[in-house]
Amino acid sequence: MIALQDNSSAVVSPGIYPMLYAFFDDRGVLRQDPFRRQVDAALGTQAAGVAILGLGTEVSKLTFDERIEVLEVVAERIEGRKPLLATVYGDTITEQIEFSKRAIQSGVSALMLQPPSQKMDDAKLAGFFSEIISAVDCPVGIQNAPEFLGFGLSNQSLIALANDHENFTIAKLECNAVNLESVASELGDSVMLFNGRCGLELPDNLRAGASGLIPAIDTVDKTSEIFAEFTAGTEERADKLYADLLPVLCFIMQGIPHFLTYGKMLAAARLGIELGGSREPSLPATDFGAACIRRFSKHLGPLN
Repeated sequence: MIALQDNSSAVVSPGIYPMLYAFFDDRGVLRQDPFRRQVDAALGTQAAGVAILGLGTEVSKLTFDERIEVLEVVAERIEGRKPLLATVYGDTITEQIEFSKRAIQSGVSALMLQPPSQKMDDAKLAGFFSEIISAVDCPVGIQNAPEFLGFGLSNQSLIALANDHENFTIAKLECNAVNLESVASELGDSVMLFNGRCGLELPDNLRAGASGLIPAIDTVDKTSEIFAEFTAGTEERADKLYADLLPVLCFIMQGIPHFLTYGKMLAAARLGIELGGSREPSLPATDFGAACIRRFSKHLGPLN
């Protein structure tokens, strides 16, 4: 078993955990400082913690060493002040366990396992995850996003994993609030359920049983405020704040390539980060798209 080190961060609790973007220079080299800037911004909001190395971090474009680099840079910047969730990417059980070991040593609060790139049926994927979860002595979750990844686990397999593994405590979905409610009703209280999709349907996700969301960082000040208002019992206020943010979310969440191009552009504008270059494959921005982002950035204001 992999023991959780004493330098671990805080315990994962309900709330908003913004996924950080990966920024590259004009040659496609990964930049470190934008991660520090994003961490500082997240810690200055009502976000519950920070998430890294998911789809928003373009994890599939990063080497193993680059993923370790991101992990260490972000963990050092957070210094245990808030929980850190790290997605575990890899095509083999051995690779995912090795990364998990490094992540735990760096002080992550929880791991989020992502399916391998090669499609598996439900039983084989459940076995893949089960072996990794058994080898890791810390809170573990699964990113179950067949809508974006092409395949995933059935509700029955999620429930079985929760029953078989005490440390399987988190699941992240990428679905609408109606589908999330059906999963939440079957899973019960044993697993904290999060959704993504940039924060779309945020109040209704909470009504459906979500513990929070893992959206991107570009609107974390707004999404964390909405969560705070909703959980404080002022749902009408939360709904109004969400209605104001909705045009931005609808523009950004138009598929993963669109989200990566324009969500990152919005984050750069609000954070004062040079946008830089990209890694292929990527969706080129259009003049019209960039103009929309400038308008949204002006409306939302700086993210300090």
